[in-house]
Amino acid sequence: MEISPAKKLRIGWFTFTCCEDSTVIFTEIMNDHFETWRKILDIRHARVLQTKNVLDELDVAFVEGAINSDEQESRLKEIRAKSKRLVAIGACACTGMPSAQRNAFPPELKDKIQFLLDRFHQGERVKKLDEVVTVDDRVPGCPMTESAFLAALEKMLKEFEIPLPEKEPETSEKNV
Repeated sequence: MEISPAKKLRIGWFTFTCCEDSTVIFTEIMNDHFETWRKILDIRHARVLQTKNVLDELDVAFVEGAINSDEQESRLKEIRAKSKRLVAIGACACTGMPSAQRNAFPPELKDKIQFLLDRFHQGERVKKLDEVVTVDDRVPGCPMTESAFLAALEKMLKEFEIPLPEKEPETSEKNV
């Protein structure tokens, strides 16, 4: 019989303006960590993983992407309000780039793309996360650096006093 820890880390994974490469890395990392993570993580929101998502009280929100509109800014503020900690994931979330390239466009280029910005209700500027909300930790890279993500996750597990389950002894085919 499997014994679950009394408490799991309640997390959400959210994506804004970016190429979602860190989301791909996150799902790939799960290939190696699924058995452990299912015992210690309560994934409350992750559209890439499940259709039934809730945004209620989270311990940690992992947020990928830059903020590109008033609607995204409002959504990020809602996520922050419902999260004890927020971790910026990837270059766009941490620095705004490359999504924020248009912030530096010369006026003539901005004029050429204005119809697209208007059509899709985009903001005047693209913002990194900490221009909108408090960010507690950062995982850099485009895509995110796997080891930095694992270190950030481990840091959050320690902060919220979620113990890692004991590793089960490996069995070799000879012993089976």
